Amino acid sequence: MSPHRLVPRHVLIDGVRIAYGVHGSKDERRSVPVVLIHGTPSSSYIWRNIVPPLVDAGHLVHVYDLLGYGLSERPWSLDVDTSVTGQVPILEGMLAHWGLEKAHIVAHDIGGAIAQRLAVFTPERLSSLTLIDVCSFDSWPSKRTLEQMHQGLDRLAKKPDADHRAHFGQWLLSTVVDRQGLTKGAFQTYLDFISGPVGQGSLFQHQVAHYDPEHTLEISDRLHELGDLAVQVIWGRDDAWQRVDWAHKIHAAIPGSTLHIIEDCGHFAMEDRPQAIARLLVDFISADSGAQR
Repeated sequence: MSPHRLVPRHVLIDGVRIAYGVHGSKDERRSVPVVLIHGTPSSSYIWRNIVPPLVDAGHLVHVYDLLGYGLSERPWSLDVDTSVTGQVPILEGMLAHWGLEKAHIVAHDIGGAIAQRLAVFTPERLSSLTLIDVCSFDSWPSKRTLEQMHQGLDRLAKKPDADHRAHFGQWLLSTVVDRQGLTKGAFQTYLDFISGPVGQGSLFQHQVAHYDPEHTLEISDRLHELGDLAVQVIWGRDDAWQRVDWAHKIHAAIPGSTLHIIEDCGHFAMEDRPQAIARLLVDFISADSGAQR
């Protein structure tokens, strides 16, 4: 499934263009709405192997590219807020566009930070919450990324394309255990989205520039409030970006949450172990949906 097939439609949310897709049956009697939120430096393309099993299980699956990512608008103005906090109104706008008062939210990386904020401030919007290798507390950015940020993002944005692609190609490969599989699969798509005359500048201006733990620290002492919500935490044992210790910390912070640690799996868990992720999602969402009926 190509990125254009995954998110073939576009809508203006607060004056900015967001690429999105809806997959599955729209029969309201049987369809259970699910929203998938990606992180950085990826796009909704990371869900391409997760969408079909969810659809086959009878779910209506909603995906979109965050503002400044993938096929969504890459704002020229730096005044446009593409931070974790700034992405929450975009998510709320998408929920309104889809006509969803409530949905099962599945989120990865900084998408998980966005989802945590939505859940803390408007828990009534969520049927359940799944957090996959997410940013939380002060787990981000990594030491390596901080060092890069201190070099000056403007300078990094102007590096020759070949140098940029070589560096960030290795960066992307560190997200998985199965590097050969990523290279043969989504690697070039991910790299193209963050390279070139638009992608390279956008990576630093609308992604890296907003790597700030204040967005998760602000709500970290309220995560216990999510104990009234069905929450599962999924983590790759070999995640080099968000170490597995963070999985145990966020699990402990949310009463009643369930934790699944997946072996031979890195930060881009949906690349390394898509079948395992899909199975956990289908079982969890189906069980919770049945309990709510």
